[in-house]
Amino acid sequence: MSSSRSTPVSRRGILAAGGAVGIGALLAACGGGKGPGGTNGSDGKGSWTFTDDRKEKVSLAHTPQRIVAFTGTAAALHDFGIDDQIVGVFGPTNLKNGKPDPQAGDLDIDKVTILGNAYNQFNVEKYAALRPDLLVTNMYEPDALWFVPDDSKDKITKLAESVAITSSRTPLVKIIERYAELAESLGADLKAKKVTDAKARFEKASESLRKAAKAHPVKVLACSGSPDLFYASNPGINADLMYYKSLGVDLIVPDHLDKDGYFESLSWENADKYRADVLLLDNRTATLQPKDLAAKPSWAKLPAVKAHQITPWSSEPRFSYAGAAPLIESLAKAIGSAKKVN
Repeated sequence: MSSSRSTPVSRRGILAAGGAVGIGALLAACGGGKGPGGTNGSDGKGSWTFTDDRKEKVSLAHTPQRIVAFTGTAAALHDFGIDDQIVGVFGPTNLKNGKPDPQAGDLDIDKVTILGNAYNQFNVEKYAALRPDLLVTNMYEPDALWFVPDDSKDKITKLAESVAITSSRTPLVKIIERYAELAESLGADLKAKKVTDAKARFEKASESLRKAAKAHPVKVLACSGSPDLFYASNPGINADLMYYKSLGVDLIVPDHLDKDGYFESLSWENADKYRADVLLLDNRTATLQPKDLAAKPSWAKLPAVKAHQITPWSSEPRFSYAGAAPLIESLAKAIGSAKKVN
């Protein structure tokens, strides 16, 4: 991950004056149904259970039909075949030009209610009005629901049950498998051609990356740019980087990590601390891109920049075969055409 946990784009509150009254009135109508335990999915009698990565067993009287999810999570579930059940999303969803944010994947954002489009934006009243059965999101840190604001978390979690899937410190493929398991419990057919084709593409891409890394042993730095700092990311904690490293990619490991272990914060004067042949640059909308970074002298002097060996990094990947395959293909192509510059 990059710096969005520490330096979010926006921390604006969005509850209107008097909103708490409306929320309170809706709480009684939207209470989640906690039933007896069981195995993941339907028990054949209509009830549904799923044990998430907090080791919490969620039990409902029926398979969730009204799901609200973090945008990237909703997009991953959509890739596995969950579509009409998704009624709302929160997190980066649409761009300033109206087009879908890359994290939305193939999700039709016109069909869902957007509760917030940036960090710390989550319209609780809109959420309550959706009458949600279930909230689903990623979990980068233990018990932390990704993009669910801390100041309204208690109100939000009272309105519906929640499921959190671990999204760091675990290799990418394992997280994808967990999302597949969740999607199947919600009614997805994992044997559908759309899903099996995506998995085959993912496996083919992974093998291509393995071969490229072996044939071109270049050093790669996963990084992110902000106006004041250059972040060198840790391949020992980011799920996608962990997976790429397991395929043989020579990813640089920063030696002075920040508190949570995701990256090392470097001043721009020290952006050349790690001698990378290829830069895997965070491409999220909240981060600086090559055109933005061109004015920084220290960026322009980096050997990988001079050699035009920069490739986009979706540092919050979509945890599905369809979402991950193009990312792996892109990295395989970049490494396959890269040369050592250090």
